[in-house]
Amino acid sequence: MTQARAQTSIEQNPLWAIFLMTSAMLIVPIMDIIAKFLSADLPPLEITFGRFLFQFLICLGLATVTGRLTRLKGEQPFINYLRGILLAAASLCFFTAVKFMSVATAISIFFIEPMVLTVLAVLILKEQVGIRRIGAILVGLLGAIIILRPNLAEIGLVSLLPVATAFLFSFYLLLNRLYPVKDGLLTIQFSAGLSGSLILGAALLIGNLIGYEGVEFVLPTSAQTGLLALIGLISFAAHGLVVAAFQRGSTSMLAPLQYVEIVSATLFGYLVFSDFPDGPTWLGIALIVGSGLYIAHREHLQSSHSSN
Repeated sequence: MTQARAQTSIEQNPLWAIFLMTSAMLIVPIMDIIAKFLSADLPPLEITFGRFLFQFLICLGLATVTGRLTRLKGEQPFINYLRGILLAAASLCFFTAVKFMSVATAISIFFIEPMVLTVLAVLILKEQVGIRRIGAILVGLLGAIIILRPNLAEIGLVSLLPVATAFLFSFYLLLNRLYPVKDGLLTIQFSAGLSGSLILGAALLIGNLIGYEGVEFVLPTSAQTGLLALIGLISFAAHGLVVAAFQRGSTSMLAPLQYVEIVSATLFGYLVFSDFPDGPTWLGIALIVGSGLYIAHREHLQSSHSSN
């Protein structure tokens, strides 16, 4: 769940951009695999809190070493913190989902996000959408239903959490459209880490105080703490790779590469947990990916026409 679009004077280099984007999509599922592994012993809320806490500490350390502490407030502090809260909520939903289902399945369902974003853009931004993109949205939702049906029967409503993740991340992207990013990568990541740590830490504290089942704090071992730190590091690195990729290549070229994440998630999920999608799941994945690619293609055509 990492996406950024930066416009800078950095020289365009399509091959380097593809390499950076592909690298990001290959390592992001490792973060989810670690979260699933840790969820056997730690509550998802605690894992998500650790992810944002270590991201915050990494950013704070880098800012201290590079002398950028005074720049961390940024030009849009409120918007930056709101972005962080949306990402924290999305991450919590997703890390909870992978506790009960395979990472590849959860990621595949999450990729209805382009369809959700398109619908929200119509409802909130009043964007115009033609019959073709409406058809693509319906096809993508059909793919999600195909994947969700057995999971709903087996694990219940928790299988809808990747859908909730897609909605939360779509609101995050919609916020980026309404308020384009003005601050640097380190400031954005610091703000997300700080706001995510505060909101998740408060939820963890309140949950423990009232004795809410499933959110009780479990003191992690040194190995588990190291894995939580690794999740924070992967998140920081992957976001940086995506930003660097979009600085060097076009959105229309790089957006389809996000689906490499499904391949990576399937591979790592099989190697670690012996999880492998069945036939109907692959059919659903194909429908979601196909519709997502078509929506990206139509958006590219629309932006090309509007710029001429």
